[in-house]
Amino acid sequence: MSDSSIVISGTGLYTPKQKISNAELVDTFNQYVENYNQANSAQIAAGELEKLESSSAEFVTKASGINSRYVMNRTGILDPDRMCPILPERPDSEMSLQCEMAVAAAQQALTNANKTPADVDAVIVGCSNLQRAYPAISIEVQQALGIEGFAFDMNVACSSATFGIQMAVDTIRNQSARSVLVISPEITTGHLNFTDRDSHFIFGDVATAVLLEDRKTCTINQPFEIVETKLFTQFSNNIRNNFGFLNRADEANAGNPDKLFRQNGRKVFKEVCPAVAAQISEQLQRNHVSVDQIKRLWLHQANINMNQLISRKILGRDPEPEEAPIVLDEYANTSSAGSIIAFHLYRDDLVAGDRGVICSFGAGYSIGSVLVRRC
Repeated sequence: MSDSSIVISGTGLYTPKQKISNAELVDTFNQYVENYNQANSAQIAAGELEKLESSSAEFVTKASGINSRYVMNRTGILDPDRMCPILPERPDSEMSLQCEMAVAAAQQALTNANKTPADVDAVIVGCSNLQRAYPAISIEVQQALGIEGFAFDMNVACSSATFGIQMAVDTIRNQSARSVLVISPEITTGHLNFTDRDSHFIFGDVATAVLLEDRKTCTINQPFEIVETKLFTQFSNNIRNNFGFLNRADEANAGNPDKLFRQNGRKVFKEVCPAVAAQISEQLQRNHVSVDQIKRLWLHQANINMNQLISRKILGRDPEPEEAPIVLDEYANTSSAGSIIAFHLYRDDLVAGDRGVICSFGAGYSIGSVLVRRC
């Protein structure tokens, strides 16, 4: 490892205190279905509306691998007459909810890296949904932590963290900053349609943070060197959310379901999995790393079937549980935070020289892969 290399020296994870099981979520959904079918029985009988179908906890687990999710508010989500989290707006004089989550994750990352805010020169907040357009959440986080320098927000949906890591690497290499915090405060339940049978169970809330710095300033033992980052995007409508500031300019469509998360899951599975496996395989070849030298795949936590297929394509066999750890069973899909949660929780057993890949993929389409080596 070169002395001038850039390393990940600390990570942080903020987990909400509230949690919802599949059984609880499905009970609420099924009550909504029953209420809807009763209220619209005449139109359903006349063929004007389709009857909604109920779900089951077993279906959710089989379809996704998800058993539960952490949320910022469960009361609103589990109310069949609301089915949306209750997150009151705060006065402008108070810290925003996303900032609060981001600061908690960032403080843990700083502690783990043996750093203080005085050692950090930049903050990047990357996540699927920002709670406001401006001022940037990142600048609010910067102020809350007492960091001098600069900050900016970015959104590449589920790949925001890995894209942020490359931005941080470039920033440090260009000597614009000594170290950079990349933070992903994901309140994904805020944009989830809990009345949609095919997706109401997908997301959970969380915040992650990653501290990157030049190896020469690192003071912890055995950080992870960034060997290479690779980004890829290709436009697709198969994962989409049309919520935005222009919705008020078309009142007729402002409340339509397309203003929340929606996807064509089968097409996403068919198109994204081969692309992710190909990108990682090509990255390994380009860096002269054989498949058997890869100790860990910290993959985006969207769907267990996607992760297993991608791992199988890369390794040429079914992965062992420790080779491609799954956290979505407990956390669900947390968008850009998923692969970072996996990295945060499942890296301590790696020894010097061990290699792994942090990879995210999702809406865009977007793929970000980060090849790392234990120092």
